[in-house]
Amino acid sequence: MSRTVFCQYEQRDAEGLDFVPYPGELGQRIFNNIGKQAWAAWLAHQTMLINENRLSPRTPEHRAFLEGELVKFLFEKDAQKPAGFTPEA
Repeated sequence: MSRTVFCQYEQRDAEGLDFVPYPGELGQRIFNNIGKQAWAAWLAHQTMLINENRLSPRTPEHRAFLEGELVKFLFEKDAQKPAGFTPEA
């Protein structure tokens, strides 16, 4: 049986994640308050950020940037696309 959470991103009840997807308190906050579809949307957005900004998840500064964007995207609705981003046709 799947978990149901009130997804703060989608503002509705949604299927919860199967595991804590991120370390620490932020990971627990995501697990308790974000649904699977919203997490999938974040992963797609994160991939775009990594590719467009040429980020490396191994670099501490890049990880800190991505964590800040994660909070903006999932909880603050303040995430923006990278400058110069043009979606594929």
